Amino acid sequence: MTPRRWILTAISFLLAIGASVYIIRSSWSEEGARVGLPLWGHVACFAAAFFELLCRSIKIRLSGAALRIPLELRTALRASLGGDFGAAITPARSGAEPARFLILREEGVPVADAVVILFLELFLEMLSLAALAVALAFVLGSSSTAVRGLVALVGGYSTLVIGLGVIGYTAARRWAHGPAPTWLHRLGLSDRRWHAVQVSLRHLRGNVTRMHTARWWVMASSLAFSILHVVMRLTILPIIVFALGARVAIGPIVLWPLAIYYGGAVSPAPAGGGLIEIAFRSALNDHIPAAILGAALLWWRVYTFYILLVGGGIVTGAAVLRSLKRDGVSDMVTE
Repeated sequence: MTPRRWILTAISFLLAIGASVYIIRSSWSEEGARVGLPLWGHVACFAAAFFELLCRSIKIRLSGAALRIPLELRTALRASLGGDFGAAITPARSGAEPARFLILREEGVPVADAVVILFLELFLEMLSLAALAVALAFVLGSSSTAVRGLVALVGGYSTLVIGLGVIGYTAARRWAHGPAPTWLHRLGLSDRRWHAVQVSLRHLRGNVTRMHTARWWVMASSLAFSILHVVMRLTILPIIVFALGARVAIGPIVLWPLAIYYGGAVSPAPAGGGLIEIAFRSALNDHIPAAILGAALLWWRVYTFYILLVGGGIVTGAAVLRSLKRDGVSDMVTE
């Protein structure tokens, strides 16, 4: 990243922290406002965050195993944390997959293998969201209209992404080679742009073709851990709210964080630039008592974002230093 982008990233983080501080301060005016969590709340939140990360890492390892690509759990863990760091410091979390790819390549995973592992991991993430939407529709079917709308939103998001993937694969089978269709030329698409699109389509077709040879029972196990990691992430806010002594309806404090987390992927600012905090307050202001809303936001962000940011920064920094050191040694040998 350029110095200018680092400055913009720092400003975005300051805005996010400032939004949290403002919301916390506004809750202090309420009688009985509090910020601290009891010790058992911190232990439970940390355990949920750790097992969420562990499940994601197992999912990546099993994704490799399904494709007969050997991958250590330690490598998958480092790739998960590196992806969290890359997502946190880039707009729309666009740096997540490049960071994971960097970690996998630094560990010696071949390029083609790293790409197909990440492709399968994203595919299973969408399937897990679709499965959870169906499950939540049954569990929370008798809840309020707003809760049912959130379930539909989550299901619609995952269905849209999977549908776009199907469209992309269909296009890859028809247009991965040859000239651009006439109607695209009429839309002003140049031959150079079309060539770049074709390269992406060929990569997509190659990834899907490799999935045809996957061991499906291993892939099903990977999907199970993908679902479990989302479930563990969704338990963090209820733990915080109950640890703060509030008793609220479970539906909104489970579904709104899910919608905010995946909806935050479209935010153009790293770390959300305060949009995540504003969305949290707007969505949950009627469901979480005002006296603990600021504390709930603070600890929810700590255990779903900041703790992973710090861990991912350490892992990514170490990978970059090892890579630079290795390149330096190679240059010395060459000389």
